[in-house]
Amino acid sequence: MSDPMLNPNIPSPCYVCEEQKLENNLQLMQRVQNEAGVDIILALKGFSMWSTFDLVGQYLKGCTASSVWEAKLAKYEMGKEVHAYSPAYKQSDMDELLRLVNHISFNSLSQWQRYKQQVLDSGISAGLRINPEHREAETELYDPSAPGSRLGVLVKDLQDADLSGIEGFHVHNLCECDSYATQRTLDAVEKRFAKWLPQLKWLNLGGGHLMTKQGYNVEHLIATLKGFKQRYPNLQIIMEPGSAVAWQTGTLVSEVVDIVENEGKIAILDISATGHMPDVLEMPYRPEVRNAGPANATEFTYKLGGNSCLAGDVIDTYSFDHPLKQGDRIIFEDMIHYTMVKTTFFNGVEHPSIGILRKNGEFELIRQFNYEDFKSRLS
Repeated sequence: MSDPMLNPNIPSPCYVCEEQKLENNLQLMQRVQNEAGVDIILALKGFSMWSTFDLVGQYLKGCTASSVWEAKLAKYEMGKEVHAYSPAYKQSDMDELLRLVNHISFNSLSQWQRYKQQVLDSGISAGLRINPEHREAETELYDPSAPGSRLGVLVKDLQDADLSGIEGFHVHNLCECDSYATQRTLDAVEKRFAKWLPQLKWLNLGGGHLMTKQGYNVEHLIATLKGFKQRYPNLQIIMEPGSAVAWQTGTLVSEVVDIVENEGKIAILDISATGHMPDVLEMPYRPEVRNAGPANATEFTYKLGGNSCLAGDVIDTYSFDHPLKQGDRIIFEDMIHYTMVKTTFFNGVEHPSIGILRKNGEFELIRQFNYEDFKSRLS
């Protein structure tokens, strides 16, 4: 069977979401919801491809937003539950959010006190983000429980606090973690915050639950959640994964524009690491390339570089079983979550299109970008 990413109808560069793979992930999440008795909502910060929301909305309860614009996307494009959390809200944010959301969580006691009466008058369910002071994320940049974190209220600061009006706690300290990290986090929450849990209506466990990754122990996750709910039957448990929803659901298709040599061969592509896949540089990590291996594993080794003027716009070095030439397609795996949401128009380089490979094998081009899109980002 030929590679569907070589379909001539797919332009280069292009993000391609595979509809069947996305639905497979959603079906697994539906199983967790049904068997564990929890609600799962989509974290838009990880996956905001609203052309898929009709499908996502068939399985998940709604979305969680980190801003007014994300809340609008959730409200108007999916139309189900909308939850919100931000490190800080301005008055103008609050005025808009309370017309859009069902739940809203505050990062500090001072923010809650500032907006308490407005929220209570609106009838929106209010929560407080807590910091469990328990670390699971491997990369400090993505660790909300790192020492000195600005995210969440510490247990010592809750001791004499007036929590009247607060209906839930929000905790998020995971990043692409397994079910045992979830269990340890629940243990930490229970250890530090048990005295408040019986008086709450809900507990939001945030994201980072990579339940769709191969090898993830879904049965253990379900058992862990059921056990916690048995101890606290008053609590509605909410989970808000981002990466897990779109995990391994699509690619970034690119092609070779030129080959240059400087201490080895360098293939310059029609995409940019800094512009189109920034976590490669920020996290950093090495993305998988289809039909390629580590440097020098085979005869033909190339450094893959982007098409911006940033000197460090380099992805990594890979080997191939054939020499690369202009026009060859280079396909980067797993580029749908935390990739499209972070792209920029840096240097004005061509922005990848967005498309969906439908379940019937047909490719649908959803969006192409042009100069006017670049211009409209500036003034």
